Amino acid sequence: MKQIITMLAGLFLAHAGFAQDVFTCRNTALSFFSATPVEDIDATSNKGVSAINLKTGEVYFKVAVNTFKFKKQLMEEHFNENYLESDKYPHAVFKGKLVSPPDLHKDGTYEVVVDGTLSLHGVDKTYHEKATITVKDGKPAANAKFNVRLADHHIKIPTLVIKNIAEVVEVTVNAAYTAAT
Repeated sequence: MKQIITMLAGLFLAHAGFAQDVFTCRNTALSFFSATPVEDIDATSNKGVSAINLKTGEVYFKVAVNTFKFKKQLMEEHFNENYLESDKYPHAVFKGKLVSPPDLHKDGTYEVVVDGTLSLHGVDKTYHEKATITVKDGKPAANAKFNVRLADHHIKIPTLVIKNIAEVVEVTVNAAYTAAT
C-alpha cells in the first residue's frame, strides 16, 4: 500500500514540480448502495487510496474490490465471486481531472466537476461527475456521489436474482488528504 502511495505521489510530483501541490489519502472511504423492492444492498471499504494534485487538478482513486464489506457474508461472497469477479478484476481505478479547477490552495468549499475514466470489472468508462472539495487549514477533502450502471461495466446479474439487485448503484467517495512526503 505504501508503495502505491509513493508511486502516485511521484507521478503527480513529476507533473507539478512542487510537493505542496500533491496530497494523498491512504484510507479513502468508498461505499455503494443498491435499492430494490426486495432488499437494499450496501457495502463499504475504507481501504482505498487517492491522490490529488492541486496545481494540475489531476485526481486518482484505487480500491481493491475484495475490501468491500457487506452486512451479510453471503452477499459479499456473491459480489466477489459472481458479479465483480475480484480474482480476475482485483481493483477499481478512477483517473481524472478537475474541469476548470479553482485555486485549491485557499481554504473554502468548492463545487467542482471531474472528468475521468473508471476502470471496473475490466471495462473503462468515461464519467463526468460533480464533487465537493473542502480545503481547511490548507488540507483538501473530497466528497462525491455518483451512479454506476452495472451493464456499462459488463457486470451481469443472473435472471434468478434480477429483482434483488438494482441496475444502477449509487457510489460515494470520501477522502481526507495530507501533503505527500
